[in-house]
Amino acid sequence: MIEVHDLHRHFGGFHAVDGASLRIEPGTITGLIGPNGAGKTTLFNVIAGVLEPTSGRVTMDGEEITGLPPHELFAKGLLRTFQIAHEFSSMTCRENLMMVPAAQAGESIWNAWTRRGHIRAEERALREKADEVLDFLTISHLADHPAGAISGGQKKLLELGRTMMVDAKIVFLDEVGAGVNRTLLNTIGDAILRLNRERGYTFCMIEHDMDFIGRLCDPVIVMAEGRVLAEGSIEEIKANEQVIEAYLGTGLKNKDAVGA
Repeated sequence: MIEVHDLHRHFGGFHAVDGASLRIEPGTITGLIGPNGAGKTTLFNVIAGVLEPTSGRVTMDGEEITGLPPHELFAKGLLRTFQIAHEFSSMTCRENLMMVPAAQAGESIWNAWTRRGHIRAEERALREKADEVLDFLTISHLADHPAGAISGGQKKLLELGRTMMVDAKIVFLDEVGAGVNRTLLNTIGDAILRLNRERGYTFCMIEHDMDFIGRLCDPVIVMAEGRVLAEGSIEEIKANEQVIEAYLGTGLKNKDAVGA
C-alpha cells in the first residue's frame, strides 16, 4: 500500500531520515521501532505530508503522493495520529467525532439558508455514526463529556475513533500507548486488531512497548540513524545482532525490550 523510496529529510546538516526505503503491505499492522533519534517520527511526518522530503519518493497504491499536504492525503484515506492527542477540549467526545468528515453541508452559509432539512438529516446520520464508533471503542459513556476532561488513554481511543469516521485505508499511529495505563492499552490494542481484521484497516505504528508491538505487529521494521536497519517478525528482530548492537545500553540484551 505504501512504498518509500530512498527518502531523505535534512534539517541543515542533520540527516534525520537518510535514505530510508520500506514497504507497508495492505492489511498488515506494521511496527516501526528504533533508538531515540532514529528518524521514525520524521519519517511519519514526511509520509503524512507534515514535512516535505529533501529527496526521495512516497507512493500509495502505486500513486505518487510525495509532498502532498495532509488534507489531500486525508481525502485519499491516509490518516495520522500524534503522540499527544489533538482533541477539541471544550467540545464533547461525540462532537469531536462528528466534525471529522469533510465537506459537510452545514459548512456552507448558502446551505444553512436553503437546505436546512438536508443539514439536519446529515447531522443525525453523523451523530448515529459517532455513537456507533464510541460504542465500538467501549467509551460510549463518555459521549457527552468534554474531550478535554477525559484521561490520556481515553483521548487516544478518541483519536482512533476519528479514523473510523471516514474511509481510512491506512493509519499511522505515533506512540499510541504513551502514557496509557495497561488496562486502556489493552483496550486500544483490541480496537486496533478489530479494525484490522473486521474492517481491513492497515496500520503502521511507532511504539515503545515491545509487548504491545509483539502482540499486534507483523512485520516489525527497525530504524537507526535515519535508515532501515532490519525487518522481520518480532522474534527475528529480537535475535538480530545488528539490532542488538544498535540498542546497546537500552536493555534489549538484558531485558528483552527496546525503546522506540
